[in-house]
Amino acid sequence: MASPEHIEHRGRVESIDANLVRVRIVSNSACSTCASRKACGMSESAEKIVDVECHSAAEYKVGEEVVVAVRRKVGLWAVAVAYVAPLIVLGVVLVLAEVFNMNEGYAALGAIGGVAIYYLLLWMFGGKISERVNFTISKIIK
Repeated sequence: MASPEHIEHRGRVESIDANLVRVRIVSNSACSTCASRKACGMSESAEKIVDVECHSAAEYKVGEEVVVAVRRKVGLWAVAVAYVAPLIVLGVVLVLAEVFNMNEGYAALGAIGGVAIYYLLLWMFGGKISERVNFTISKIIK
């Protein structure tokens, strides 16, 4: 049952290690449920592998259908870090370029460079970020 505090996805167990369960989930866009999706061609779905740290990994079996969840606040934080913050960086660099009367071409390059540096920093601190995102796993009760 869906919880208002969590974002949940159904998936299948791909592999199991000592304290790690790998789950394949399919993310569908809103278009995937539309009746006209085949004619439109806009339906999107993407498979993703999620690593779930779990002390009871031995309870799961490869191929078993499970539910993977993450706290909604963490999901919103991840969206902010991945999409909102780079947009803010882009805007700040463009505004600063305008304030200093830079050429538009250089301003655009600077803004793109600022976003590139932001994503480089995200990549460098990926371990710290992944510590904050904790997935939970549960069996589907039929």
